Amino acid sequence: MGIRSSWKLVPVLALACCSAGWSQESSQTAPTSIRVPAATLAAYVGQYRPTEEPDAIRSITVEGAQLFIEGARLARTELKAESPDHFFSPDSTKVVFSRDAAGKVSSLTMTSTTGRSAGTEVMTRFSDEGAHLNHFRDYVRTEAMVPMRDGAKLHMVILRPSGSETSGEALPFLMTRTPYGVAGNSSWSVNATKPELAASGYIFVFGDIRGRYTSEGQFVMNRPIVAHGTKNDVDETTDTRDTIDWLLKNVPHNSGKVGVLGVSYPGFLAMMAGIDAHPAVKAISPQAPMTNIWMGDDFFHNGAFRETYGFDYVQQLEAQKTDVPVVSKGDTYDFFLQHVNFAGAAQSAGMSNLPTAKAFLSQPSYTKFWQDMAVERHLTKVEVPTLEVGGYWDQEDMWGTQAEYAALKPHDTRGEVFLVLGPWNHGQWNQTTRHLGAIDFGSAAGDTYRATIEAPFFEKYLKGKPGFDLKDVASFRSGSNQWERYDAWPPKSGFKPAKLYLKADKGLSFTAPEGAYDQVAAAYVADPADPVPYRARPIQATYEPGSKWRPWLAEDQRFVTIRKDLASFSTPALDADVTVTGNVVADLFAATTGTDADWIVKLIDVYPDDAPGGMADYQLMIAEEIFRGRYLKSFEHPEPLKPGEPTEFKYSLNGADHTFLKGHKVMVEVQSSWFPLYDRNPQTYVENIMTAPPSAYKAETETIYGSPKYPSHLELNIQQ
Repeated sequence: MGIRSSWKLVPVLALACCSAGWSQESSQTAPTSIRVPAATLAAYVGQYRPTEEPDAIRSITVEGAQLFIEGARLARTELKAESPDHFFSPDSTKVVFSRDAAGKVSSLTMTSTTGRSAGTEVMTRFSDEGAHLNHFRDYVRTEAMVPMRDGAKLHMVILRPSGSETSGEALPFLMTRTPYGVAGNSSWSVNATKPELAASGYIFVFGDIRGRYTSEGQFVMNRPIVAHGTKNDVDETTDTRDTIDWLLKNVPHNSGKVGVLGVSYPGFLAMMAGIDAHPAVKAISPQAPMTNIWMGDDFFHNGAFRETYGFDYVQQLEAQKTDVPVVSKGDTYDFFLQHVNFAGAAQSAGMSNLPTAKAFLSQPSYTKFWQDMAVERHLTKVEVPTLEVGGYWDQEDMWGTQAEYAALKPHDTRGEVFLVLGPWNHGQWNQTTRHLGAIDFGSAAGDTYRATIEAPFFEKYLKGKPGFDLKDVASFRSGSNQWERYDAWPPKSGFKPAKLYLKADKGLSFTAPEGAYDQVAAAYVADPADPVPYRARPIQATYEPGSKWRPWLAEDQRFVTIRKDLASFSTPALDADVTVTGNVVADLFAATTGTDADWIVKLIDVYPDDAPGGMADYQLMIAEEIFRGRYLKSFEHPEPLKPGEPTEFKYSLNGADHTFLKGHKVMVEVQSSWFPLYDRNPQTYVENIMTAPPSAYKAETETIYGSPKYPSHLELNIQQ
């Protein structure tokens, strides 16, 4: 079978947010129901806690001769019996009750075969009393094609509380603009995916951006901000302003105030509402925004190209007006290895002429094309209160949240720029979960954030209500698993700078190295023919069903530690807790026998061998990043490295807030490939790695120094 035939594009409808219960509709044929006496139904009444996610409680109640199930993110739904103890919902989700030895109902098992909630959950009964767990309210849906200044019309879905058109308080707007499609938004979805905000009551607006789905005009990936000389000079700031103008004039009984929020690409669009802001915009929340897609978000990190993500995402957004996720039939590691470089992979998939793919191929360095898209350079003043939100394990846009906060904060004279960082992957704060992969953080941090920070933030600035008490930064500290609040990011007080040195005996120490001036800490051979995988194989396409993409940053690193083409350094088991908070910086002194090299540095928490819950010896990445050597002196003008010459590579591994607990070990790992998320560095300098010939890919020896003259180390902020 040819490698090209192992890839295909599968059209799907991308809903505005992930579901939290079950879908409203199903194509399955419902089972035949039977009547069950009310007295029998009473035996099932109570509250049930899932084994895996104990915060996602379900409640069973009886009304007359009907049995109902509900949750905080699940609408009250009737269950019908198909046999004793066996029930089903309107979408054919199965609910089976189990009994203990005494015959009392003790648990339920819920099985769904549809949507993102597909799977089986076992829930234990912990109360015999049913409870009202959700605050769903009825929203009325309308649609509109909203004209922009250049004549293009953009599609909007508007949802407002039933009856609010003519009575009650005038409501503010809460808007999300997106390239991912808004047709799936409904009263059910807004209650299930935004329960706290929906309960508060807003006029929700969901908009397809220019050129996507049924919106007119041309789609441009991360459309740059332009000078607005004529009506045809449009960008996302003008489309936001024009949309708001129309809403204020055409949607009845609104308060004249607008909030904007979104995650990822919609996070980028939320920030656009805060630049040259419409006077009606009173609050924005860019969450995991695509801020600079070359420097540290989505497509490049410090010059290293994120090959699989660029390959998949560009096809999904640019192959047609609706989403087209890439699906593989094999291991993507093999696919990209066989096609040598991105040019070969793109040609195989027939995507070489897609606009952003053409930019990847022709402009791999930080050219004006990429610089013009950078959002942070426009953040020279604070126009509206801004709540930045991000996750420490965000696999897509970890960089943007902290970069936007850093750009805005020096101009924050009114104290209206806020930052929230938590134990989440991309957008996970919108879910009810205490887990990221195998890691249990002890509580549903997303629920806490939404209830105590996000909802009060918008209520304060859009409705004038009290309750928002965040002064600056809220951070969830992993390890100790608790929320902390700081006066700045990184925190200004309570911490001291420290250097963690890489030692020649493969150890780590807070004491500077001694010995020979050019002492080597480690060396390994990096072979592009056998690159280090970034996650355990087989590696699926980014968004295909069953992909392990979302939690990969929390994946156990033991699958690579056994390899010989990397260097590992570790402390002994700690005799006391060590808390690291703030920016983690790698200061690496290294040399290569080639003329180019990639450097990946990972800070890892190694669990003890007696850790409970299957976590013995688990290796959890806390901070990590890549740097492409050719960009040592300039991101705009790459140069070859000098073979064999010790060279300093200093760069950020992004922020962290983590306690390495007593008995754990601190590990630092250095490697030179992270494939196929990042394309292979040939290790021979070529002008354009995207088109590097097979002959350029050569095995080279990489040397890490740990000496008084070349003291490789991490710069950390340690709690005092």
